[in-house]
Amino acid sequence: MMHADGRLIAFTPKLITVLREGYSIDRMRRDCVAGLTVAIVALPLAMALAIASGASPDKGLVTAVIAGFLISALGGSRVQIGGPTGAFVVVVFGVIAQHGYDGLLIATLMAGLMLIVAGYLGLGSLVRFIPQPVVTGFTAGIAVIIASSQVKDFLGLSMAHVPADFLPKWGAYFAALDSVRIVPLAVGAGSLGLIIALRKWAPRLPGFLIAVILAAAAVALLHLPVETIGSRFPDLPTDLPAPAFPDFSPAKLQAVIPSAFTIAFLAGIEALLSAVVADGMIGSRHRSNQELVGQGVANIASALFGGLPATGAIARTATNIKAGAITPVAGIMHALFLLLFILFASDLMAYVPLAALAAILFMVAWGMSEHHRFIQLLRMPNGDRSLLLLTFGLTVLVDLTVAIGVGVTLASLLFMMRMSQMVEIANDSGNGALSSEEAGEDIHQRDALPPRVEVFRIEGPVFFGVANELLDTLRRIGLPPKVIILRMRRVPLLDASGVTTIEEIVRQAGSASTQIIVSGIQAQPMAMLERVSLGPADRRVIFCGDFPEALRVARAIAGAPTAAAEQLN
Repeated sequence: MMHADGRLIAFTPKLITVLREGYSIDRMRRDCVAGLTVAIVALPLAMALAIASGASPDKGLVTAVIAGFLISALGGSRVQIGGPTGAFVVVVFGVIAQHGYDGLLIATLMAGLMLIVAGYLGLGSLVRFIPQPVVTGFTAGIAVIIASSQVKDFLGLSMAHVPADFLPKWGAYFAALDSVRIVPLAVGAGSLGLIIALRKWAPRLPGFLIAVILAAAAVALLHLPVETIGSRFPDLPTDLPAPAFPDFSPAKLQAVIPSAFTIAFLAGIEALLSAVVADGMIGSRHRSNQELVGQGVANIASALFGGLPATGAIARTATNIKAGAITPVAGIMHALFLLLFILFASDLMAYVPLAALAAILFMVAWGMSEHHRFIQLLRMPNGDRSLLLLTFGLTVLVDLTVAIGVGVTLASLLFMMRMSQMVEIANDSGNGALSSEEAGEDIHQRDALPPRVEVFRIEGPVFFGVANELLDTLRRIGLPPKVIILRMRRVPLLDASGVTTIEEIVRQAGSASTQIIVSGIQAQPMAMLERVSLGPADRRVIFCGDFPEALRVARAIAGAPTAAAEQLN
């Protein structure tokens, strides 16, 4: 019953929890102020991210409203703010270019389902196993790609087509440098300078919104010749679209599966990282699996309303906390304020210059780059440094999916290599002193081992990375001994490969009439051996509680005739 109650709590949205605690007028006031503050920040950001992703700006706003509402209402964090983020720009742009917008909606629906399944399977805690060099590498790579995608609008370049790949894109930029226009560059540079200045001298002010408003006012009043949202997207809707399923086909469904996995992976990683950051800022603890479920539902709903993939946004979540938010109601209010803007102020979006949005995305990319952490990781050992640079390079030059797959795989191999280096397999048959941690074992018995008794001490997990090394160490002893004692008190884990190795050792020992004695084995390795019928009931292996007992049994076997030894078995 307690297990069932714990699982029920783990999958209870934080909104329900805080409402049960009691929701006062003061809490509502603080949450409404925080929600309005975050909405002001999210407004230009949602439009800019949508345009950078190859979609129209209203798609970003729809995503911020629908997904932002549901992530706060159903998620496992008190203060998480959800919506479109920079992490998705590269993936979304590629999916739209390759499979069309319907393909993106299908991929987002599938990603939502994957996140829900991952949450109910309890995979939310796995985020801590993604190594920092991989996360920083592909985050910095995404930042470089986002910044690169905005060069055309920032400089006002006259280009009919911008290549999607990184190197061809920059080649095209350099070829078009003679078409730089001063007015868009001035608007973009002025917006960028204003945002930087406000962050330094007035960090409480909404720098993104102020820069967009002033840039739009300058363009409208001075009739500046720059491209705006209205000139690129002349038919923007003024309300939320009705929910609808995208056009499905088995071929398109199969084609977008890799993209769906990438979206689900990025959404889960960024949402849980954002929730962890929020926990540190407010002294709370999020429910990771319910957060994945909430993210999944939000992405499904966003796709049904024609929106983009969504996840928790670290910068907006931090803004929410600094503005005084204490419950998920703040995130819900942020979505409602954005909805009011769509319904009553959509016409004003037409005046926003694309150069100003490019300046915003430059700042987003700079924040995503985590340059301080990137430099810090470059000082780490060669393995971590190589993992960082490889993930970064693959993200920028090849593909985000490839970068994640290769990065996680190499990180796993690096971890296993390091773990195998920590495992010690020592022949303790000679004289030597026991460490202080081995107190209680008879040192004098060990110093006077009977003839043809070999002792091997194993320290660390015996998994597939070191299993063959154990077998090779035992093979190097030359003439088969009468008894082999395997000291396993410091073996916390035995995997399938380790069990297979022990089986092979027992088989070879049986062929050489050698008795295997295992001393001090822990619960997990014993359970694994019992799975393959090598436990105490099998009688091929003798199990002793500690090393002195194993020595006594070994002396009895070594000093006894063959028949007597067989009786001991």
